[in-house]
Amino acid sequence: MTSLVLGIDLGTSGVRIAVLDRSNTIQYSTSVPYDVGLNQPDGWTRACSTLIARIPAEQRYSIKALAVDGTSGTLLACDSTGRPQGEALPYSEACQGFELQLQKLVPEGGPASSNSGSLARALQLTKVYGPSTLLRHQADWINGWFLGDWTWGEEGNNLRLGWNLENHSWPEALTKQPWLNRLPIIRPSGSTLGTIASARALELGLPDDAQIVAGTTDSNAAVLATDPGDDDGITVLGTTLVMKRFTTVPIHGPGITSHRVGGRWLCGGASNAGAGVLRQFFNDELLTELSRQINPDTNSGLIFRPLPRPGERFPVDDPSLMPILEPRPVSDALFLQGLLEGLADIEAQGWQTLTALGAKPPKRLISIGGGARNPQWRRIRERRLGMPVITSQQQPAAGVARLALASLNESRPSTEQG
Repeated sequence: MTSLVLGIDLGTSGVRIAVLDRSNTIQYSTSVPYDVGLNQPDGWTRACSTLIARIPAEQRYSIKALAVDGTSGTLLACDSTGRPQGEALPYSEACQGFELQLQKLVPEGGPASSNSGSLARALQLTKVYGPSTLLRHQADWINGWFLGDWTWGEEGNNLRLGWNLENHSWPEALTKQPWLNRLPIIRPSGSTLGTIASARALELGLPDDAQIVAGTTDSNAAVLATDPGDDDGITVLGTTLVMKRFTTVPIHGPGITSHRVGGRWLCGGASNAGAGVLRQFFNDELLTELSRQINPDTNSGLIFRPLPRPGERFPVDDPSLMPILEPRPVSDALFLQGLLEGLADIEAQGWQTLTALGAKPPKRLISIGGGARNPQWRRIRERRLGMPVITSQQQPAAGVARLALASLNESRPSTEQG
């Protein structure tokens, strides 16, 4: 069998894997929920072991490289052998009481400056376990588990810990901390970290020459899974609206994040609005039923700003921006249509903001996430955005596998004679 690659997606509730061949075709995919919560690293390894064991033996023996994505911001304290010192702090858990320290460590602000960032969790873990403990994000720790070496960290997973992608460095104030050497040595997304540890390969039934490739975050892996072209933008229709675009240079602005994935800049922003607002009023069954009653080629006449609560971060950075959810019509279907139109207007403004900051305007949008399955919402968005909208059902595991595949293709020996 031809050489294969493995992508492993560690999400909020479970793990999914995808096996790809050299033509980028999925040969096998499956998933399993965590048997314990996201904060239990033993559950991460059990899920990985279970899923790898399910891969047909012939395919498993042909895996030459693998890459992992994880929930951005989920941080773990471990010793030099990778043994966890306790539970991980999930990405959704803010750590209070470190505001002054954060201001000193990252005075210029950014993803690491918030109480909900990884740096705040690092301060909390260092306070509990002392400065001698290693600090590793979920994907980086799993990479260490495969390698038998917890030295490395992937750049995108460490932005919220303070890593600067453009300067390739930690903030100056952070470099003076006594626990600096407990942070990972950062490697670019898509780079080869090393070869799987022999004992781990034997345990999992993987080839002992399989390469471990630095992956990315789970949201970036979802974008990679869509295999976007140069004229494509990607919108994640989840609890929040996330708009991302590959660009030639990083983009800066309020609410903008810039990642480098496989050597390319992936920039975008996330609104506080999204499908989470819809669930404040309707359950999934009712959403489906009411959506069927909507004629997406007509306008509701309603003007809503469907924020879940006061405050917005993108496309405008305004912590006091108020939701507009009234007047509510008698018809629930009409009310839902107005909410969907309001979300489409926020999305359109988001793309306008990215374009104004220097991104090339997309000619087509690729939708991912739960909301992408709603055909009425898709048509409303097409009309309001003025461009075609398609839906991708590819899973993040296939996206991160693409990084392993690119690394494998780059390392293929040349057949030319020198």
